[in-house]
Amino acid sequence: MKHLHLVGLLLLSCTCPLLCAAQREAAALVRWKASLDGAADRSLGPWSMANSTRLCRWRYITCDSAGHLTELNLGGATLNGIGNLTSLVVLRILDNPSLRGAIPRTIGQLKHLAVLELDCLGLGGSLPEEIGNLTSLENLNLNLVVLTGSIPPTIGMLVKLRVLDLENNNLTGSIPMEIGNMTEVQYMHFQDNYLEGDLPGTISHLINLRELDVSGNQLGGHILLEFRNSSLLNMVDIAKNNFSGMFPPSVCIGGALRFLDARYNGFTGIRHQTFQNCTTLQYVDFTANNIVAELRECFSDHPKWLSTVAFSQNQLYGTLLTDQGEDLLCNLTSLSLLDLSSNALHGDLPKCFWDLPNLGLVDLSSNSFSGVVPFSRTCQENLNYLLLANNHFRGTFPLSLKKCINLVALDLGGNSFSGTIPSWASMSLPKLNFLRLSSNMFGGIIPQEILQFRLLRVLDLSRNKLTGSVPDDFTNLTAMAQEQESPGIIYADPDFFGKRIHIVWKNVNYAYSLQISAVAGIDLSGNSLSQEIPKGLTTLLGLRYLNLSGNHLSGCIPEDIGNLVLLESLDLSGNQLSGEIPPSLSALKSISVLNFSSNGLSGRIPTGSQLQVLDDPSIYSNNPGLCGFPLEDCINSSTPAQSETSLDEDREALWVYCFVAAGFIFGFWLYWASSFFAARPGGVHSTSMWTTCNPR
Repeated sequence: MKHLHLVGLLLLSCTCPLLCAAQREAAALVRWKASLDGAADRSLGPWSMANSTRLCRWRYITCDSAGHLTELNLGGATLNGIGNLTSLVVLRILDNPSLRGAIPRTIGQLKHLAVLELDCLGLGGSLPEEIGNLTSLENLNLNLVVLTGSIPPTIGMLVKLRVLDLENNNLTGSIPMEIGNMTEVQYMHFQDNYLEGDLPGTISHLINLRELDVSGNQLGGHILLEFRNSSLLNMVDIAKNNFSGMFPPSVCIGGALRFLDARYNGFTGIRHQTFQNCTTLQYVDFTANNIVAELRECFSDHPKWLSTVAFSQNQLYGTLLTDQGEDLLCNLTSLSLLDLSSNALHGDLPKCFWDLPNLGLVDLSSNSFSGVVPFSRTCQENLNYLLLANNHFRGTFPLSLKKCINLVALDLGGNSFSGTIPSWASMSLPKLNFLRLSSNMFGGIIPQEILQFRLLRVLDLSRNKLTGSVPDDFTNLTAMAQEQESPGIIYADPDFFGKRIHIVWKNVNYAYSLQISAVAGIDLSGNSLSQEIPKGLTTLLGLRYLNLSGNHLSGCIPEDIGNLVLLESLDLSGNQLSGEIPPSLSALKSISVLNFSSNGLSGRIPTGSQLQVLDDPSIYSNNPGLCGFPLEDCINSSTPAQSETSLDEDREALWVYCFVAAGFIFGFWLYWASSFFAARPGGVHSTSMWTTCNPR
C-alpha cells in the first residue's frame, strides 16, 4: 500500500489540549473519510467519532508520544475533501504516483496551513487561484505533480512564503509580476517547466532571496532586473533558456554568490569586473553562449575559491595572463574543472598548470594555444581528463604526462606534435580509457606496448606518419575484448555529466560522452602502415568501430572478421588487400557503415540480412575482381563454394572426354591397320616387298 504522509495535523486550541486535540483530529479524519471513494472509504471502517478516544489505534494511523497524529498511511486515495481539514498546519503527501486527480479549489480553505508539500504524485490539472488564500503558508513544494497551465497571479498573496518550489512540472505562460510581493521568500525554484517571457524585474524586491532557479524553461529577452538588494543571494541558475544581451553586472553586488549557471543561452557579453565582488564564487558556467570578451576582463579579480570555470563554445579571446602579466590560473588552488574549449584563446600554457592540487578536468581544445606543453616533474593525482585537441601545440609527446598516473582521458589530436609514441605510455598511464593522438606528425612504428592498456576503450592514432606493421598481440586490451556498459569513472562536478570528447565514427564527427563508455573502437587510418591485418584484432569482441583505411596493408582480410558481432563501422578502404571477402562478414548484424573500396579484392561479395541493406556500390568500388550484390552479378550465379565444386567437376569431365577420345582414335587406327593387312594375299611377301623397297 502506498503512503500518504500527513505530518502535524494540528487543530485549534482548546481548554483540554490533549483530549480536545485528539477529538478534533478524529473529527477531521472522519470528515475526510466521508469524502473518499470506494475501497478507500470501506477500508477505514473503524474511523468513527464513537471511537475517537482511541485515535492512535485506528488503522493506518501513527501517533507520537504525546498522542498527536503524525502519520497516515493510505493508498489509492484522492485529495477530494481535503479542504474539510481546515485546521491542518502541515500537509505532506510524498512519493505516491497512484494518487490521481487535481489539486481541489477547496485547498484554499486550509487557512492555517503553513506547509504544503505534494511531491512525486500522479496529480495533474492547474494550480488553482485559491492557493492565494493560504496566507499562512511558509513552504509550498509542488514538485513532480504534473501541473499544467500557468502560475496564478494570486500566488503573490503568499507574503509569508519562504520556500516556493514548482519544479519538474508542465507549467506554461509567464512568471507573474506579483511574485515580487513575496518579500520573505528565500528559495524560488521553477526549473524544468515550459515557462516563457521575461524574468520579472520585481524579483529584485526579494531582499531575502538565497536561491533562484529557472533553468530548463523557455524564458528569454534581456535580463533587466537588478540584484542590488539581494545581499543573501548565493545561487542563480538560469541555464537552458533563451536569454540574450549583456549578462546583468549586479549579480555579485551582494557578495554572497557561490553558484552561477547560465549555460545554453544567448548572452553576448559580460561587463568588465562583473565578478569583482564575487569573492565567494565557486561555480560559474557560461557554456554555449555568444559571449565576445577578453578572458582576463571576465576574471581580472578572480575569486580564489573557484572550483568550476566553464566558458566553452563562446568567442573569448586573449591569453591566460592577467593585466599584470601573471598567470591567470596559478592562484586558483581550489579549481577542479576548467573548460575553455571552442573559443579563440591563444598563447602558451602556464607551468603552474601541472601544480594545481585539485584540478581534475581540463579542456582547452579548439582554441589557438601554441608552443611546447611545459615540463614539470610533478602531476597532481586528481587530474583525470586532459583535452588539448585542435590547437597549435608542438614538440614531442609531453614528458610531464609520465607522472599523471590517474589520467583517464587524453586528447592531443589536431596539433603539431612529432617524434615517436613513447613505449612508457601504458605503464605510466594504467587507467587510461581514451587515447586520441590523431592529426599530428607522430612517426616511427606503433610500439607493441601501446596494446598494454587494459582499460583502454578508444584508441585513435589516425592521420599521422606511422610506419611498419600493426602490432599483433591484443590480449591485454581487455576492455575492448568484451561489451562495456558502465562508466570507468564518475566525476563529481555537475558540469562533467555533459562533457564529451569528439571522435570520428561512422564517417562523421561523433560526440563521445565521458559518462557513457559503451563505445569501443580503434582508428589507425591515414598512416603508412604495411603488411597484413593482424588476426588478433578479431579477438576484440567489444569493438564498435574499426578503421584501418588509407594505409599500405596487404594480404587477406582475416577469416574471423565476423567474430566482431558488435561492429557498427568497418573501413578497410585504400589499402592493397587481396583475396576474397570472408563469408563470416555476413555475421555482422549491427554493421551500418562499411567501406572496402580501392583494394585488390576479388570473388563474390558475401550475402547476409544486414549486408543486403548496404546497397551502395561505392562500398566495394575499385576492386576489379569483385562481383555480386550490390555490384554486377557474377557470370556464374552460383555461390562461391558451388562454383568451385562445379569447376572441379568440369575438369574431371574434361579428362574423361580426353581419355575416351584418345581411346576411340587409337581403336580406330588399330582396326583400320588390321583390316588393311588382312585384306592383302601373302602377308609375308607383302612385308618383304616393303623391305626391298628400302634401298640399303
